[in-house]
Amino acid sequence: MIYPITVYGLPVLKKVASEITPDYPNLSTVIEDMYKTLTNAEGVGLAAPQVNLSIKLFIVDLTCLAEENPIYKDFKKTFINPEITFYSEEEEKGEEGCLSLPGISEPVKRSKKIRIKYQDENFEWHDEEYENFFARVIQHEYDHLQGKVFIDRISPIRRQMNRSKISAMLKGKVRCRYNVKTV
Repeated sequence: MIYPITVYGLPVLKKVASEITPDYPNLSTVIEDMYKTLTNAEGVGLAAPQVNLSIKLFIVDLTCLAEENPIYKDFKKTFINPEITFYSEEEEKGEEGCLSLPGISEPVKRSKKIRIKYQDENFEWHDEEYENFFARVIQHEYDHLQGKVFIDRISPIRRQMNRSKISAMLKGKVRCRYNVKTV
């Protein structure tokens, strides 16, 4: 099943997500359907709140970028109950967009390196370090589990410049190529 993607303005995107356990109902199906949804929307990451589930789960699939850069060839991961335990002081700006904020992209400052501990789909723990684009995508998706979206990290001036698009989303007026759920 391909989920509709929740659009900015829905309360689930502002809520801190809850941890899950191995007995979470139909978890393997939820994960499989999230990957289908991500592929359909042509994104690189998707957090559970973006499909209206307030649980600590996100997926990242950079394999679609492998043709441009082979480093992404095998990067397809599921992150359950993640916690970023280290953010480098060194930051870099990079352009970000979000499936829950269609039509908006802005430069966002993020830590260049992070360390994250998480469980995979088998609930086995991992403790890994990432940098550059890998770290950016993970931080972006992790923010969703904290009730944040990338526009929370841009300057007030940049937010003001996107006010009409944000206002339209808050009124349920969104046009994009994938199925969405609006207010």
